[in-house]
Amino acid sequence: MLQFITSPIIFFVSLSLFTVGGVGSLLIRKNDELANLWSSFFAVAGSALGLIFSTGAILSGQNLFYALGAPIFPIFAFSFHFDLLANYFIFIISFISFFCSIYGAGYAKHYYKKYSIGALGFFYNLFIAVLYLVVASSNGLFFLISWELMSVLSYFLVVYDHNDKNNVKAGTLYLVMTYAGTAFITLSFLFLYKYTGSFDFAVIKSNIAAVPLAVKNTIFIFVLIGLGAKSGIIPFHIWLPAAHPAAPSHVSALMSGVMIKIGIYMMIRLFLDLLQPAPAWWGMTVLVVGSVSALLGVLYALTEHDIKRLLAYHSIENIGIILLGLGSALVFYSFNMPSLALIGLAAALFHTINHAIFKSLLFLSAGAVINETHTRNMEEYGGLIKYMPMTALFFLIGAMAISALPLFNGFWSEWLTFQALFQGISQLQSSVQWIFILSGGALAFTGGLALACFVKAFGSIFLGRSRSPEVAECKECSMPMQIGMGGLAVSTLLFGLFSGSVIIILEKIGRSFSVSGNAPSFIRLSSYQSLNIKDSFSSASAPMYFAFLSVAVLIIFLVVRYAINKTQKIKIGKTWNCGTDLTPRMEITSTGFARSIVMIFKGVLKPSVQHDIEYHDAETRYMPKSRAVTFSLNDLYHSYLYNPIHTAINSLSIKMKNIQGGNVNIYISYIFIALVISLISIL
Repeated sequence: MLQFITSPIIFFVSLSLFTVGGVGSLLIRKNDELANLWSSFFAVAGSALGLIFSTGAILSGQNLFYALGAPIFPIFAFSFHFDLLANYFIFIISFISFFCSIYGAGYAKHYYKKYSIGALGFFYNLFIAVLYLVVASSNGLFFLISWELMSVLSYFLVVYDHNDKNNVKAGTLYLVMTYAGTAFITLSFLFLYKYTGSFDFAVIKSNIAAVPLAVKNTIFIFVLIGLGAKSGIIPFHIWLPAAHPAAPSHVSALMSGVMIKIGIYMMIRLFLDLLQPAPAWWGMTVLVVGSVSALLGVLYALTEHDIKRLLAYHSIENIGIILLGLGSALVFYSFNMPSLALIGLAAALFHTINHAIFKSLLFLSAGAVINETHTRNMEEYGGLIKYMPMTALFFLIGAMAISALPLFNGFWSEWLTFQALFQGISQLQSSVQWIFILSGGALAFTGGLALACFVKAFGSIFLGRSRSPEVAECKECSMPMQIGMGGLAVSTLLFGLFSGSVIIILEKIGRSFSVSGNAPSFIRLSSYQSLNIKDSFSSASAPMYFAFLSVAVLIIFLVVRYAINKTQKIKIGKTWNCGTDLTPRMEITSTGFARSIVMIFKGVLKPSVQHDIEYHDAETRYMPKSRAVTFSLNDLYHSYLYNPIHTAINSLSIKMKNIQGGNVNIYISYIFIALVISLISIL
């Protein structure tokens, strides 16, 4: 039975289900309800099959190479590699898309008679199928083709609500950045082909010694830029806060939870598998990039009052945390410490799936709120817990998970990341220790700021008084949407409680790389899911934490219920309102909540405050009619990087227009000069 479910045939059947779901929903696009049901059914079925295949393949330790038919060209083949790393990412794609597809069946209803549901189903199903192809491809050209399809399909999903000009603008920015990134990835594979003579990953790995070190270093930089642009690392992140909010919410969950992790997958594939051995500065560079992305990502999230932009910035933050684990693994491998490297790699892989789960949950919860309030501005929410209690519960669980609170999955992957960084501090030489110390400090600081950010978010959205009339008309979301969110919410707890078993599996994935060799394990799992790191350097048990917190909560409840209430009488009265009506204007806003933190980091965030006052009488300035305070931020990257580049390109383009004189003879002379230069270069 296990041999059957791990057969590549199951994988290809899953792809065919997504294809049927996408093409079928487009053919029946005139019937919105039927198209939605058709698309959702095949998306759920395809994801379920992918989940069965990947789970069985991981548990069995399967490592298969599969070529579909004969090569079309000598350098190109439809070749697939189902090793542990690829199977793990197929599992992540399947797991998240399964719950997002269930959610989408209910969410897409508010698009009926507004946009083509058939088109949404077409692009959505094919997008998931192409994600599978990108991860499973074992040929550079096949990977690039799949990568481009992923980018194009996701672009059409971003601009699906094309009546909003901001969405179209966000899609254009996304397309420009993704093509710029693809150019660097393409150059990297061309360099590898030049020295290894093949685009096949297995051939590249076996012939990597033929690549000069200077070329390998160039490839590393190009790969970091190209894949980093797709993953949203700073400073190549500018498309992400614009594109993710523009897409439908279940698509935003897939893009943030899954698509940006494809860049992480390829970094692991290249840096730890194909391009080994690697110099130490590669890992140190990744650590620095990860620290900056994590810290600045959460700082920019704190300044946002658009709920989906806030979540998008937290994706940048968590990509940075993943890079901290990956960077530490690279450093340890370069110093021939494979046992310690496995800790860092397991941390990166664990946070990859954990972030996929809780970030998808948060995007789905935000989508349910936006669907009812018709706005993404958190300043117009307030008190939604009374009208949408289940959504509030799911959002709270996601917020606790992303804030790395104990019991939930986010805590354990960040805890393991800390262990990898602490090992670097204790085991490496002083010149490298400082990078690990700063990375550990950045991770600790990021965790505190993330908690503050989600206190702001949950309080602004669900607590307090309603700030707009639309809130009072809100109701709980549909059952399919609740099932999708509920499944992910339960998963945050399960992946936390059984984090020990998950980490052991992830360490086995790390051991599948030849660079790991037969290194002894520094991660041990004892009874009660207790994790032990490097001879009791650190240990923790998720079930024991759960038992302790459960007992503590029970004791507090009993004391409050039966002891305090017996001796004290509780009187309920109106809140002191300073002699005025108690209105939502008296509540702290999300902007006001974060303002003090923003001012601490004003050197980086560059905030500006503008006061607008209107008076009753121009002659008296003591009785203002209205006051308005505008609090805004100057984007550091636009101001000092992208705007100068944009200005330079425009200036160069204007100057280049001068060569377009309209004279055919001049154009022929241009061609002649180009031919002469080409001949000289050949000779």
